[in-house]
Amino acid sequence: MTIGPVDIPDFIELRDIANSVVKEVGEYVLKESKKPILQETKSSSTDYVTEVDKEAEALIVNLIKDIRPEDGFLGEEGTSRQGRSTVEWIIDPIDGTTNFIYDHSGFGPSIAAKVGGEIVAGAVADSSRGEIFDAAVNHGSRCNGERVSITESLKLETALVATGFSYESVDRVDQAKILLGIIPFIADIRRMGSAAIDLCSVAKGRVNAFFETGLNEWDFAAGMLIASEAGATVMNIDDFGGKNLTLAVNPSIENQFIDLLHAAAQNFN
Repeated sequence: MTIGPVDIPDFIELRDIANSVVKEVGEYVLKESKKPILQETKSSSTDYVTEVDKEAEALIVNLIKDIRPEDGFLGEEGTSRQGRSTVEWIIDPIDGTTNFIYDHSGFGPSIAAKVGGEIVAGAVADSSRGEIFDAAVNHGSRCNGERVSITESLKLETALVATGFSYESVDRVDQAKILLGIIPFIADIRRMGSAAIDLCSVAKGRVNAFFETGLNEWDFAAGMLIASEAGATVMNIDDFGGKNLTLAVNPSIENQFIDLLHAAAQNFN
C-alpha cells in the first residue's frame, strides 16, 4: 500500500483509542470471568471459544467504529472488514481464553492498528492484574500510563524465558523438543497462557525473552510493538525448523538466545 502524507494518521491518537477500548472491554471480560461460562472448541479439543469472546470482539469493533468509522478490521473470531481508510485494526478479544475459562490470571483483549502493512500502535489489557500496556511507533511503551523500558543487562544462564504451546498435539511435541534443547542453558521457563501478555512481560522485565511457534497475527501484533518500543529485540522467523517463530528478547542476550533456539530446532529432525 502506498501512503501519502495526508493519509498517515496520528499514531498517538491510535494508541489512545486502543488503550481506551482495551480498558473498557478488559473490565467487561473480567466481570464475565466470574460467571458460569459456556464454551465451544475450534481447531482442537483444547482450542476454546466462548460467547464472551464473540461479544467482546463485537464490542471492540463497535467502539472503534464510533470513533473511526472508515477503518478496517481483522479479528480472531471472524471479523473481517475492508476499510476505506489506511488503518486496519487487528483484534484478539480475549488472548488467554483458557485462562479466562478457568478464572486463572493472564487474559485480556489485544488491539493493534496497522497502517501500510506495519503495526504502528496497540494496547493489551492484563485484565486480572488491572494493567493496560500500550505503545506507538517511536513513542515508547507504557504500563498504566507510566513508561516501561528494558535496561537490565543479564547473562543467558540467568534468563527467565516465557513460551506457549499449540492447541495441536503434534505441534506440542516439537515445542517440547525446543524446551529440551534450551532449558539446561537458562534460569527457568514460564508458561502463562497468553502470548500478548507474555510479550508485555518482556517489556516490563518480568521475563527476559518470549518465543512461540505457530502464532497468528492477532496473538502478537500489539504485544510485539509494546516489547519493541520498550527496547526488546523482536522478530518473526518464517522458517524455524519448518515452522514460524515469534520472538522477543532482551538485547543483552539476543545473539546467544537466537543461536540456542536454532540449535534446539535441530531436535525436530
